[in-house]
Amino acid sequence: MIETVREGPRLDVILNNPARLNAMTEETWQALAQVGREIPDEVRVVVLRANGRSFSSGLDTKVFAGKARPDLAALLADTDGEIQNAIKGFQDAFTWWRQSHAITIAAVQGDAIGAGFQLALACDFRIAADDARFSLRETSLGLVPDLAGTKPLVELVGYSRALEIALLGAPVDSARAIQIGLVNLVAPVGELLETVDTFVADLLALPEPSVKATKRLILGAPSNGFEAQELAERREQSKLLRLLLGH
Repeated sequence: MIETVREGPRLDVILNNPARLNAMTEETWQALAQVGREIPDEVRVVVLRANGRSFSSGLDTKVFAGKARPDLAALLADTDGEIQNAIKGFQDAFTWWRQSHAITIAAVQGDAIGAGFQLALACDFRIAADDARFSLRETSLGLVPDLAGTKPLVELVGYSRALEIALLGAPVDSARAIQIGLVNLVAPVGELLETVDTFVADLLALPEPSVKATKRLILGAPSNGFEAQELAERREQSKLLRLLLGH
């Protein structure tokens, strides 16, 4: 279940199925993708958080028993192209967090496993409680992480550590997560939301046009060469100078 709470320029997206540790189904992903499609221009910051003791335990085990979608048996009856198109639809719930004009923040407590870990990776920032544990279990099941999490993981921690995390599946606790750059801040579990609130307030105090422009620059940097990035900087700065000086 997904809930949203809007307060002016801030939108909170809340995973709210604590009885099942916020496990995900296709319905969850459809709801998340819908949120992404409908974010108003006035929203500057999106906070992804979860109710209960865990952020998300990943894919709901009901899926494997045929009691929730995606229907794996039906999926496997399709062609490879159809299977890949279905997965592309699932990925829509994960890809918009970086592509959005808003700054996105994941507030993670307890376990973030599999799809839950990849959802946290989808955001611009991760703020973790000191009890947070991140893990990918897909390889141990004979699968791969396929919800758009592999690229941001490599960008955050580097190739070798990303491969270790993806292959071995050992949980990365908050202490190691901050050390290797997986998260931006760690807070006591009882102070997680307060820490997020302060972080959001600091972001909202900045000029909106320059925040959006800086996000575009940093997001585009990994795929740009030096000349292309320098050109992007010049273009963004000339727009902001005109805006700043009223021209």
